[in-house]
Amino acid sequence: MKVAGVILAGGQATRMGGGDKGMLRLGGVRLLDRVTGRLRPQVETMCLNANGDPARFAGLGLPVVADPVGGFAGPLAGVLAGMRWAGAQGFGQVVSVAADTPFFPPDLVERLIAAGGGSSPVLAAVREAGRVRRQPTFGLWPVALADDLEAALHEGLRKVVQWTERHDGREVMFGSSDAFFNVNTPEDLARAELML
Repeated sequence: MKVAGVILAGGQATRMGGGDKGMLRLGGVRLLDRVTGRLRPQVETMCLNANGDPARFAGLGLPVVADPVGGFAGPLAGVLAGMRWAGAQGFGQVVSVAADTPFFPPDLVERLIAAGGGSSPVLAAVREAGRVRRQPTFGLWPVALADDLEAALHEGLRKVVQWTERHDGREVMFGSSDAFFNVNTPEDLARAELML
């Protein structure tokens, strides 16, 4: 199955003091370069979801798509941006990853596709302390659900899992939560340096 990718970088990075977290350097390499390098072999094509002036990402060589709904509506708005972009390119599915999560699994897309039925969203998940913890920014999204997602966002829905459960959402279990470690604070960036 051919799938497009969307890198979610549309947040405000308030815990990092603002700006674009993806431009921070980890081991001398920008987070976004690490993420694009990890996602590129797993998808046919990809775009970057970011708000504001897209020119600041010109060096990445990726199309930049903004949230189609205003007010920083969270990751679902970025997923919708990716769905709309992927649909316009002729893709039926889009995979989302977070721009601040440099260690996600190299078989993420393959495993999400294997678990998907084509008509339901599929989220990555890990088991921590005996419970399943879904990773809401790492998912496989059927483009056919874009209109429904847009309507839900306009109704005020912001929780990824609430929306996926409406559509028979599934999970794929991955072994370690470290794979989905994201850089939200300066302390997280220091920890990620150690994880390298």
